[in-house]
Amino acid sequence: MDLSIITVTWNAEKEIGRQIKSVISGCKNISFEQIIIDNASKDKTIEIIEQDFSQVKLIKNNKNTGFGFPNNQGAKISTGEFLLFLNPDMQVKEGSLDKMVEWMRKHPEVGLASCKLIDEQGNFNVEARPRRFPKVWEMLVLIFKIPHLLPQILNNYYMKDFDSNKEQEVPSVRGSFMMMRREVYEKLGWAFDPRYFIWFEDVDICREVWQAGYKVVYTPIVSCVDFIGQSFKKRANYWKQKNFTCSMLTYFQKWEPWYKWIWIAIARPFGLVLAWINDKISNLSG
Repeated sequence: MDLSIITVTWNAEKEIGRQIKSVISGCKNISFEQIIIDNASKDKTIEIIEQDFSQVKLIKNNKNTGFGFPNNQGAKISTGEFLLFLNPDMQVKEGSLDKMVEWMRKHPEVGLASCKLIDEQGNFNVEARPRRFPKVWEMLVLIFKIPHLLPQILNNYYMKDFDSNKEQEVPSVRGSFMMMRREVYEKLGWAFDPRYFIWFEDVDICREVWQAGYKVVYTPIVSCVDFIGQSFKKRANYWKQKNFTCSMLTYFQKWEPWYKWIWIAIARPFGLVLAWINDKISNLSG
């Protein structure tokens, strides 16, 4: 098996059919399998997969287990030489996954790679840029929701100097499209750290890949449409802030000394209060 495509779903009835069809068209000359792990969707996600795409290997969790844990579930039953972790709100182009597999085979030094993520109009999606490893003061700006006041602080983290037309090594890539060598994934101990529920798993795994002696590379030879977080648009700000800052704290506790991560721990409650107030205001105005 050349490629295993692994997708985690949660209430993705509007996106999953389009994604699966695009995967099929993306694999013209390689053998592939698609594994979908559903996190207890309440909509018709499972029904659509079972009725229209019987070739998909489906794992049905009885609760929402986040992002990293179910990806590990899928990887452990996969058989592909390469693993592609692909979000449900992605649309790959015809023959694009053939090209990515061929590219990976030509670059054995690369442990993890991503492609050019574009919007529906075909423009590079700046929200999906690779990112540098986060620093404490950058994350404090996000926690307190003041990026508009201090935009220069986040320019480095968001890689505002990034050239989307240039193939290059990058610190980390967005988790919506990550192709890995199976041998690297297994070397990392089945890769995704289960302590993260959602957010920061992509940054963490990229840092693990670099530490293991492999490269993380962005290549524009292939482009895919990234509709970006359709499921999360349904979530309240407090829920997002709670999980985002929890994963942020986990990341800094794992990779940085205590005198750095302590600032995240101190700031987190204030960020949660701000998110709660924001939700209340939204409810009153909505």
